[in-house]
Amino acid sequence: MSSTIKQTDMPLASAENLAVVYGGGEIPFQLEFSKRKSLEISVNPDKSVFVKAPEGTDPDAIEAKVKKHARWIKRQIRYFDQFDPRTPSRKYVSGESHLYLGKKYRLKVEVEPNNSVALKAGFFEVTSTNGKPDHVKSLLRDWYFEKANFYLNKIFLECWEKFKYPDSEKPNVKIMQLKKRWGSLSKNRTLTLNRDLIKAPKECIEYVIIHELCHLEHHHHGPEFYQLLERSLPDWVRRKQKLEMALI
Repeated sequence: MSSTIKQTDMPLASAENLAVVYGGGEIPFQLEFSKRKSLEISVNPDKSVFVKAPEGTDPDAIEAKVKKHARWIKRQIRYFDQFDPRTPSRKYVSGESHLYLGKKYRLKVEVEPNNSVALKAGFFEVTSTNGKPDHVKSLLRDWYFEKANFYLNKIFLECWEKFKYPDSEKPNVKIMQLKKRWGSLSKNRTLTLNRDLIKAPKECIEYVIIHELCHLEHHHHGPEFYQLLERSLPDWVRRKQKLEMALI
């Protein structure tokens, strides 16, 4: 396998965007120079690769370092792939199944003068003024968001009480629809959770939250991060695997 470092066309104010050609493909990464003694490579939750290098580091040394860790980088990216929501598209018609907290419920749609959504005897009972799939989808979306806003915040508070460190500042929580992530933690300590997590089992929701809380202490996925995750949630591997299989 060969590699060649090259500059990309993507502008970035605080870092240079480069890419290494490796194994018939490319590994794009952001490069930042600073007053440090060693070169560090990290893979962020959004699957972006970040390289921090001492000022004056030879480009060939940077290329060699990225190439040396290429397999590890790709393995980390594959790890983050498992967070991508995989629930198949729905048609929002009677008879199909929909998830709530890890359990499947059959959808029952009825045309009524009023709009409503309720879980009854193993069914999602939806009454719609017109019964059209788009309207049913909208009603369910609003219902899921209401439940997620309450329940995900509740689970977060439970996790925070177990996880928090002395004098640590509790993150703000935001619930929203995410396309490619189950959760993320921003630099301003905002924990964003995907609304669709409300469809997963509680233990999987706890895993995502604890995973992101560990980033309060370690912003990378190095050994220290996994040691903290292991201490905070000893069965995290099992929960991760269950999350991978849950929303199908």
